[in-house]
Formats: sequence, structure tokens, C-alpha cells
Amino acid sequence: MPAVSVKDITVLPRISSDQSLRARKVKSVTTAPSGYEGEGFPVRRAFAGVDMAELDPFVHLDQMGEVEYAPGEPKGTPWHPHRGFETVTYIIDGIFDHRDNNGGGGTISNGDTQWMTAGAGILHIETPPESLVMSGGLFHGFQLWVNLPAAKKWSPPAYQDLRATEVALLSSPDGGALVRIIAGAVDGHSGPGSTQTPITLVHATLQPGAELRLPWRKDYNALVYTMAGAGYAGEEGRPVKMGQLTVFGDGESIVMRASDVQESRSPAMELFILGGEPIKEPVAWMGPFVMNTKAEVLQAFDDFQRGLLGTIPAIQKESLATKAPGDSAKTDVLDVHGVPRTIIEK
Repeated sequence: MPAVSVKDITVLPRISSDQSLRARKVKSVTTAPSGYEGEGFPVRRAFAGVDMAELDPFVHLDQMGEVEYAPGEPKGTPWHPHRGFETVTYIIDGIFDHRDNNGGGGTISNGDTQWMTAGAGILHIETPPESLVMSGGLFHGFQLWVNLPAAKKWSPPAYQDLRATEVALLSSPDGGALVRIIAGAVDGHSGPGSTQTPITLVHATLQPGAELRLPWRKDYNALVYTMAGAGYAGEEGRPVKMGQLTVFGDGESIVMRASDVQESRSPAMELFILGGEPIKEPVAWMGPFVMNTKAEVLQAFDDFQRGLLGTIPAIQKESLATKAPGDSAKTDVLDVHGVPRTIIEK
């Protein structure tokens, strides 16, 4: 799990060891079910079974992989639309290409992040490069959906390319945990991501037996997904393991501790930590659209069918047209991100 690592963690700025910060208590621990996305790559649905009020301002989180592809097996998503939110794709292992009809795009690899604001509407595609398809290899990452408030759902589309070298790196006081800040701020240190909705995203690696006490804004919610390894959540020491999401209650800090002994396949505990300022607006969501009302979702589908969200760039159309029937470049875009398959209103 390369992402971003350091040779000497002792040279990094250290997180405050203020013990007076009130630790958040664990509200729930849920296990992510497995499924498939896009053209068939495996995912874990990290938010499944959690009330959307607890997740606000987030909507959806997939752990993509971890999977070792044989030659010819790597998969992505076909062209598909989005409206009303932002997609954040964080790659830990492997390579992904992104293209959209707003001119955004690029290749992201170990520790890179692409941040796309769908806003009023956009079409995009995410695929492994041809070299990876031919060679196979390890693939592991996350895609997070961040909701936008009603006032920003119709904002112009935008794209951010965040390189692994840009993330802010911190150490726990004892040097047992490496903290990577992708967006937002922790203990006065800020990540490179520019967010429409106030949020913080962190990838933390805890060595066996290490404890992480992370200062966390009181007005943010707090969610911790265990992507690898095992350990304990909160001062109460609630056991957690790979594939589980911990939802925390109110407080000023998040406390996580890695088990003293980790399995050989995951020598450290890896955490995806996120939180934000709740939007507290109605949510209507179906497939690739996240709006405030059912009527707005139906309008988004109609606008897409009428071509009002844009068109696939001509060079990409030519590429799709050359593929034989049954090739992986499907065009049934309405099935992409087809969770849920009926409109959810909250």
C-alpha cells in the first residue's frame, strides 16, 4: 500500500498531544457489503446501512479493490453523467485515467486524487490506461461523493488534479502514525483540496499498537473507514477491522488504536477518515444524480437524455465506435453508479 510514505517520520510536524480535547464516543460500527461497479470492478459499499443524516454532507463511498488483476482484466467505467455533487477519487495502488466533457482529466496513481465538481452537469469516464490493461497489476482506491448545498448544485463544472507530493504530512506525537491530509485542515495544517462543501479528508497509517488522537472540528461529523488491518475505535476500545465504518458522536477529537498484532497481509492499520459540516437539506438521489427533490432528479435524467449535460468528445466517440460488440466500453450510462435504483428522498 504505497500511497504516500516517508523514510523518516520523525522529521514531520507532530500533531498536538492535548489530552484535554473531549474524545468522541462511538455511535455505530457497520460492515461494508461487497459489490461491483462500472464494467465490473469489485467494490465495498462503505456507507451501506448507515442513515444519511449521520453521513451528511457525504452521500456515497466505495472502496475500489484491493484487487490483483491478471493481464486483460483491469476495468473502469463507461461515459456517464453526474449532477449536484462532487466526486473525489483517491488512488492508493494502481493507475486510473479520468476524462470529462468539460476539459478536465489526467492520470492519477499512487497517492494522487482527482476532484471533480459535477455541479450543473457533466459527463466523465474513468478507465485504466491501456498499459495496465495489458500488464495487469494491483488496483486499490476510493471514490467519495460529497453533496453540494442547493445554492451550489447549479455551479459550473470544475476539476482539480491533486498530486501525492502535495498532501500535508503529519506524525502522531510518538511517531507511530502517519497522517496524510488530502483536504481540509487538521491541527492547523491544511491539505491541497479546495472544497465547495467544508470537509476534511485524511488517510492515516497506524503501526501495530500505535494510538492516534486526531483533533477534529466540533461542528463536523466524524467517520472512520478501516481499509486494512484491525484495531479499536474510541476511548471505549470498540473492536474494528478491515471493511468496517465507524460513526462517531460529538466531541473534539477522534481516537483510534491499532491492534498490537496485525495480519501479515496488512502489517499496519490503514484508515480513511472524513468529516464535514452537515448541509441539513433534503436529499433526493438516484444513480448518478444527487439533488434536493424527486422532480429535480427526474429533470436531470431528462436533461441528460436531451444532451443538455453535454456530449462525449468526438475523439472519444471514435474510440468507442471502433470497439467490437461485447467489448468493455459499454454505453448504458444510466446503470453506472446505479445505487440506489429508485429515488431515495431524505
